[in-house]
Amino acid sequence: MKNDIHPDYHMINVKMTDGTVYQTRSTWGKEGDTLQLDIDPTSHPAWTGGNQRMLDAGGQVARFNKRFGGISLKKG
Repeated sequence: MKNDIHPDYHMINVKMTDGTVYQTRSTWGKEGDTLQLDIDPTSHPAWTGGNQRMLDAGGQVARFNKRFGGISLKKG
């Protein structure tokens, strides 16, 4: 392996949107820097369930079959 080609892997602080802070190892920044998150699992709708639009898969299949159910690929 070549020497001095890998980035420095060190401890940083990650600050969540609710103010909680935890430490992790990263190549981002310098040792002891704080990464401020704008979106995280405590605020993003994908994790919190806010404003989600649930798709009705059964309804969509029924609507598709209603529109295209008479079409076949059989040769006459």
